Amino acid sequence: MKSWQEDLLGIGEAPCEVEVFRKVEAAAAALGFEYCAYGLRMPLPLSNPATVMLNNYPVAWRERYANEGYIHVDPTVLHGRQSCAPLVWSNEVFANVPQLWDEARSFGLCFGWAQSSLDALGVGGMLTLARSGGPLTEAELQNNEQRMRWLVSISHLALSRVVSARRAATRMPDLTAREIEVLKWTADGKSAQEIADILVLSKNTVDFHVKNAVSKLQTANKTAAVVRAAFLGLLN
Repeated sequence: MKSWQEDLLGIGEAPCEVEVFRKVEAAAAALGFEYCAYGLRMPLPLSNPATVMLNNYPVAWRERYANEGYIHVDPTVLHGRQSCAPLVWSNEVFANVPQLWDEARSFGLCFGWAQSSLDALGVGGMLTLARSGGPLTEAELQNNEQRMRWLVSISHLALSRVVSARRAATRMPDLTAREIEVLKWTADGKSAQEIADILVLSKNTVDFHVKNAVSKLQTANKTAAVVRAAFLGLLN
């Protein structure tokens, strides 16, 4: 018989985000939650990071939440951006947004728990578990919070893997070894002339490699190229 840890590890084997979320939803139900949501925020582009939002909330609430722009004032989201500590929903948490809180409860989202994740590549995410009846007691948290935290980690790893893999397959630039080398020195704050001296090249050659890297990375300048290359793991 499998342990709950092994069951949760199976989430990581799902081939796409829809299948991942289906398994997350089943794990949430086993923990006593009718509803769950996972929001994944990629680090690029910096001006408007790509996001993936998955949930099984009532459709009417999803539409209301989007139309009212509640994501910008949702205290659980604000907490998740600042801390990876678990957060239990309460009147105090939603004190500054009573309309959001009242409407959420009218759709059956009355009791909840949330925790965010942030990995080394800058991918952020947050798992929310919610239900219509029965507050989260201290005894329940004591018995189940370890499993809930595991679900946060496994969900993040699985979703970031499938989303990053799909994005990389379609957008990963084919930089040469020299272009990567030049970008690494640029990331260290070296000027084109300094890089030329270090690599025993002409400045024109260094500029040529920088220009090619900027083009392949589809960025506006070398600074943006360095940032994108770093987030894609090309400078490791």
